[in-house]
Amino acid sequence: TNMLSSTVNAVLLIFLISKRSLAIFVQLSPTSDSGSDPDIVPECPNIPEGERVDCFPDQKCLERACCWSPLNETNVPWCFFSKNHGYSVVSESKPDSTHIEAKLTRMDAPSLFGADIKELTFYAEMQTENRLRFKITDASKARFEVPHEHVQSLSDTPNGPLKYRLELIQKPFGLKVWRTTSPEKLLFDTTIGPLVFADQYLQLSAKLPSHNIYGIGEHVHQTFRHDTNWRTWPIFTRDAFPNGGTHNLYGHYPYFTCLEDTSGQSFGVFLMNSNAMEVTIQPAPAVTFRTIGGVLDFYILIGETPEAVVDEFTKLIGRPFIPPYWSLGFQLSRWDYGSLEEVKKVVERNRQAGLPYDVQYTDIDYMENKKIFTYDMDKFAELPQFADYMHDKGQKYIVILVSQRINGPYEALERGHAAKVWVTEPDGVWPGETLFPDYTNQACIDWWVDEISRFHKEVKHDALWIDMNEVANFVKGGIKGCADNKLNYPPFTPRILDDLMYSKTLCMDAKHKWGDHYDVHSLYGYSMVLATDKASKAVFGKSRSMVFTRSSFPGVGKYSGHWLGDNGANWNDIKWAIPGMLEFNLFGIPYIGADICGFFDDSTEELCTRWMQVGAFYPFSRNHNAQGYAVRIKIYFSNHYCEIGVREAIRPPEREFYSDSETWAVHKQFMWGAHLLITPVLDPVSGIKITDRKATINMHLPADKIGLHLRGGGILPVQRPDITTTYSRLHPMGLIVALDDNKAASGELFWDDGDSRVNWEVKISVNIDCYPEEDKDQAKCEARGCIWEVRVRRYSIFRPVIFKYNKVETPSGITVDIDRNTEFPSQRSRSRDISKLRVDITYMSGRSLRWKIFDPYNARYEVPVHLDLPATPETDETKREYRVQINDKPFGIQVIRKETNEIIWDSAVPGFTFSDQFLQISTRLPSDYVYGFGETEHPTYKHDLNFHKYGLFAKDQPPGYKLNSYGVHPFYMGLEKSKSAHGVLLLNSNAMDVTFQPTPALTYRTIGGILDFYMVMGPTPEEVVQQYTEMIGRPVLPAYWSLGFQLCRYGYANDTEIADLYRDMKAAKIPYDVQYADIDYMERQMDFTLDQVNFKELPALVDQMRAEGMRFIFILDPAIAGNETKGSYPAFDTGIEKDVFIKWPPELSNDIVWGKVWPDYPNVTVDNSLDWDTQVELFRAFAAFPDFFKTSTAEWWGEQIKDYYNNIMKFDGLWIDMNEPASFVHGTVGENCLGNDDLENPPYMPPLESQLRGLNHKTLCMNSEQILASGTRVKHYDVHNLYGWSHTKPTYDALLSTTGKRGVVITRSTYPSSGRWAGHWLGDNYSAWDQLLKSIVGMMEFSIFGIPYTGADICGFFNVAEYEMCLRWMQLGAFYPFSRNHNTINMPRQDPVAWGTGFANMSRDVLNIRYTLLPYLYTLMYEAHVHGNTVVRPLLHEFVTDEKTWDIDRQFLWGPALLITPVLEMGVTVVRGYVPKDLWYDYHTGKAVEVQGQFVDMDAPLTKINLHVRAGHILPWQKPESNTQYSRLNPLGLIVALNDEGVAHGSLFWDDGEGIGEFVCVCVCVNVLAFESNLLPTLSPTINMSNIVNKSDKNTFFSAVQCCTGCATEQVNYIRKSKHMELNVKMCTVYYGKSVLRSLHSIVQRNM
Repeated sequence: TNMLSSTVNAVLLIFLISKRSLAIFVQLSPTSDSGSDPDIVPECPNIPEGERVDCFPDQKCLERACCWSPLNETNVPWCFFSKNHGYSVVSESKPDSTHIEAKLTRMDAPSLFGADIKELTFYAEMQTENRLRFKITDASKARFEVPHEHVQSLSDTPNGPLKYRLELIQKPFGLKVWRTTSPEKLLFDTTIGPLVFADQYLQLSAKLPSHNIYGIGEHVHQTFRHDTNWRTWPIFTRDAFPNGGTHNLYGHYPYFTCLEDTSGQSFGVFLMNSNAMEVTIQPAPAVTFRTIGGVLDFYILIGETPEAVVDEFTKLIGRPFIPPYWSLGFQLSRWDYGSLEEVKKVVERNRQAGLPYDVQYTDIDYMENKKIFTYDMDKFAELPQFADYMHDKGQKYIVILVSQRINGPYEALERGHAAKVWVTEPDGVWPGETLFPDYTNQACIDWWVDEISRFHKEVKHDALWIDMNEVANFVKGGIKGCADNKLNYPPFTPRILDDLMYSKTLCMDAKHKWGDHYDVHSLYGYSMVLATDKASKAVFGKSRSMVFTRSSFPGVGKYSGHWLGDNGANWNDIKWAIPGMLEFNLFGIPYIGADICGFFDDSTEELCTRWMQVGAFYPFSRNHNAQGYAVRIKIYFSNHYCEIGVREAIRPPEREFYSDSETWAVHKQFMWGAHLLITPVLDPVSGIKITDRKATINMHLPADKIGLHLRGGGILPVQRPDITTTYSRLHPMGLIVALDDNKAASGELFWDDGDSRVNWEVKISVNIDCYPEEDKDQAKCEARGCIWEVRVRRYSIFRPVIFKYNKVETPSGITVDIDRNTEFPSQRSRSRDISKLRVDITYMSGRSLRWKIFDPYNARYEVPVHLDLPATPETDETKREYRVQINDKPFGIQVIRKETNEIIWDSAVPGFTFSDQFLQISTRLPSDYVYGFGETEHPTYKHDLNFHKYGLFAKDQPPGYKLNSYGVHPFYMGLEKSKSAHGVLLLNSNAMDVTFQPTPALTYRTIGGILDFYMVMGPTPEEVVQQYTEMIGRPVLPAYWSLGFQLCRYGYANDTEIADLYRDMKAAKIPYDVQYADIDYMERQMDFTLDQVNFKELPALVDQMRAEGMRFIFILDPAIAGNETKGSYPAFDTGIEKDVFIKWPPELSNDIVWGKVWPDYPNVTVDNSLDWDTQVELFRAFAAFPDFFKTSTAEWWGEQIKDYYNNIMKFDGLWIDMNEPASFVHGTVGENCLGNDDLENPPYMPPLESQLRGLNHKTLCMNSEQILASGTRVKHYDVHNLYGWSHTKPTYDALLSTTGKRGVVITRSTYPSSGRWAGHWLGDNYSAWDQLLKSIVGMMEFSIFGIPYTGADICGFFNVAEYEMCLRWMQLGAFYPFSRNHNTINMPRQDPVAWGTGFANMSRDVLNIRYTLLPYLYTLMYEAHVHGNTVVRPLLHEFVTDEKTWDIDRQFLWGPALLITPVLEMGVTVVRGYVPKDLWYDYHTGKAVEVQGQFVDMDAPLTKINLHVRAGHILPWQKPESNTQYSRLNPLGLIVALNDEGVAHGSLFWDDGEGIGEFVCVCVCVNVLAFESNLLPTLSPTINMSNIVNKSDKNTFFSAVQCCTGCATEQVNYIRKSKHMELNVKMCTVYYGKSVLRSLHSIVQRNM
């Protein structure tokens, strides 16, 4: 081998050591005792120097049987691998065409570092046409593998021919990956060097086809394309400065791409390994990976272009998240502002300068002693309000969180101790002063989410910046040092900074849930990002927000952005930032940038100016610097800010111009997308050379200019800049059109609200789920004749089923008979298919139609709810606003709005099914905006269409996410792109579900009855509700007093407690009209009884309260106790006599279907310490359920109510509960339901709360029989959802006949048309902040369901209320139509006088506002009763042309004119609300709001709820009193809110407040322009009713003819026929106008 003399050899070896800074070792001559095997002679290949693979990274050469050949070039390996090393293939198999498996055995050669693994397994899978994976690991022992969140083995096979071919070389083992072009091209050839696989040293080399190598990180690469002249890059996450060396930095990226040639064809190589490693790039060209643990898990990605490879890589590791739009704005940060006052100075200075600027940060100096989840209560005392301060000007606030936990004591730390969330030392104990969360531990993730949620409630912020998560440590390993073992001191250490594994981090033997720190160190930042993303979603909900991190790993970009670390203020770092950004775009993190002007050191003005210019085009554009350095920023930056509306990921020119080899090494320019070239100045000069059509030119770039060039053929969307993106987004969009040589250009624009979270993984599809059950698999799917498709979620998809049909059209509709294709498999063997169907389509009116699908040969159950339908269809086609089309393949109905030609119903999609117990129909929707369907708790008013499914089945179920609750309303309102609205009702009362999908589309599934659809055409949202309630019945007009405030509690101990409450409320002068009694007042919770021990004096108390103007309501449940001694309980005895209770069908039994509810057995003492089920078994009596469908039952029920009123206790209204019906046993006592089990456990079970327990869970057996008024016998299975509906009208009728007054009924279970007789409360909610918003959503939904008298239990029913929450809820609840504070037993009181004087005063103030406006609210209730208008009105109903209102559910209107903006979160004193596009006046001050069509911040101290009155409207009002009996004696007044034309109109409905059927309506119109300009109108001294109706004189502001729309025609006729009447009021009229604000008084005399 031509060895040199021993003397020369020794000198050269020592020289090599000093050049490479390696450990000293002994090898002075080749003849010294090396311990090598004398039988092994190295087989040294004759290869070019550039192909040598280094065998001598840090120890001996000849002892390893390697080749020794020193040169005069020290960077070329002198010791390189011989042919003796490696593995041989001993067996190879191909299980199928896409998999190769092999067994490898180590060749006989000396060990490099010991612990070699003799037997290996090789496994290759051709995952896709463009992706190959191969893995090499220990054949006999599991080794650590990266537990990646996104990367998984694929379950399907490639869809097309492979773009690559894998060749296995037998001995020594190697593999070659070829591109399958003609001719084939060798891309990846590992035969250049041997495979080495020891326990702590793994090595694989590969020869590449070109020198165009990009990637490997994280380091500072001074050029984007790698220097292939023997450069070694260590990879191991590290807190180090990016100062230009080759050392390892914050992230871990063993990934590169290779551009093959001018064809643009490229490929990528990714090693999924998180251990410390190094990568050598050499001139062959070749690459060598050396890692010290884990496995060799490689992915080879093939692309036709460089961009295609990036696409393949992000498919593998996860697509990048889309950041919120505001995060693309300019951002400011600094370490050590010193105080919040200094931060605000910075903010104000930049605001005053008009600098475009979206985001402000605070670094660790905001914390208390640098402890996360704290803030400095001295220097940052007002930090909790800082986000609101930023939001006020459309800006955002971001806080830093670091991974370390400083030892306490403080609460977050103690909670972490309790949850055991820390990384531990090898013995399992926690380390000393600094603790590190183990984000691989689920307990830690839960703790982290909770702590961030807690901190956000205390210090509101908009996004999370996580730092120091490499993980960084300021001591080596730990305060006790690190143990001497192979993890802390491995046999080979890659060339990491300091050559010490635990330098500036933890000991390598520290323990995580995922494994030793040795294996997971570089995953620490990754695991922290995953945990922080969960916290972000928990905190920010549907707002997109963001996370950005310093330490990263492939896949982090799915959740986070990144910045390039703690750079310096120098010209090198401004240059080197560009290759860094380009690399992170390769790595799948396009949201990337460097600290503008540098983090460390002071910047010169010229450098910072140029850096601001280029930084304006960083995707993440932030100026950030360190403690002790000057603040710097240039104002001219606004010239560039937001010039391009949508920022694309940056890319190198090589990405677009790969055929031009001159672009391959360009790294001082970059591009936004494909069409904007950015040429910054990166040196202290005024000009720069660029390439123009393959020529280099000089460009003059003075200090105020950066080079920007548009590529011909592109269209760029633009938008005029503003001081923040909040405001720039309000400007019109524009296009820059750069024509190419062919005078053509193209481009695209993505636009959304910039903030909402979107699941970008979802593939939009019109496919309908054919297997909605949970146990789906491919075999079950295909057995139904459906298509199995694996996507983001597994889908079983319907094949189109062709129905044969015969169609007959008439002027009044269409009739279609359809036959099912029997060749298509039956969907469910337990549900008989119905093969012949009829479709009847009826043109009911010009704005309504019906389509009914049923079995024409065998009668099926149909809903026995009467609808008020037109007497005759609309046969004049010209008067219809719709047309109907029948589609045949697949069969479906299409309803088209004529005016816009929009298809608003389209069931011509696969999946239509009609069988005995499973009916399914789907429709495409005209837009994503769908509202309604209930009763289930929805987090927003507008539905999320991302594959959400809701079950509908009446159930005693407190509100919860996707839990079916008390009522059933299969009605929705949909908006169309034309801004028209329509409504659809499915009149079906069986259990069902509705499923949304983002197509957009909707699927109904019901388990019985028929498909009976009704559509109303609007076209406005308000008209939709009017038309719907015209069909189902107008809402009941409640008594005036029922609009007053109400108090209730389950758990009043006795009548004295109620009396004391009444006394305290009067003393506090809090308006209050209604007192309730829950089941406590009864004897053993039995209807129509009175507890003679604890509530003996209640009747007298009720009489006293009623004499003082109060009203009383008590509760009635439907279930009647059945264990009383005969003759002692008339309600049961007479019920038996009249046969009113639900029984089994006669063929099964003649017995009552017994349940158990609240009534107790006689003569028992209830032991409340026992569990609930035991209490039910031992103490609850048998209970019978009245069948309210029967006329005899309604009569019996009315008799019981009247008898109670006349003989026991008076009342003014009735509250009916538990009428789903609810039972405490399942089905019946003994839980043995007789009859057909398919009714109890149907073939298809909708996704109900009881999905796994059957339909009879907590209710009656479905086989129970009920009898309709017609005598038709029906199963409870069909009418269960109608039980509450059937209970309501008999109760209302009984109330009216008993009291002779209107009163009010409140019911828990409802169905369409329940609003004819009753109001509704939203059920047994919880004392939680989120319930405030959900109550608004619930009220809005019941508004469109036709039940406007609705509200939630103020302050919550379950759990302990909190002071601030209850106060804000009192403010919100003051504007519920049904305003009641109610909570449960064993909870503290939460009525207004329970909290102290301050709370009582604030409650009184807001209730006084309510009582002041009761005439307006009562008028709205009348308009709902007569016209079907909404009372609680979503903003979109009044402003449907303004699409911003379509998503608003945190504000609502009373009618058209009063805007309510409540506080819905803890600690909020400024609430953000939308001011719709009209003139509005502040209710409290009368001042006009100066903006329209914008979101604004509204001051909301604890004492205030924001209210605004709409210009052009008149609101009647009345001075409040302690209850409505007294307030109604006060003069009436008008709030007149003039519009810009000086006009306002309104109406007042007034009657005695509780009479039945006698109404008087007053309509008011004011026109200031009819009078002299300097005067306001005065009121007439007397207002004659007939004048109000008939007068049309221009000079009077009372004119029913000109402007009154509030009175019905028939009502006008009644007034004309009535005797002469005059208003009995004194009026005080308040005018709101821009230049007018004064009061006028006029006495209107009474003369009746």
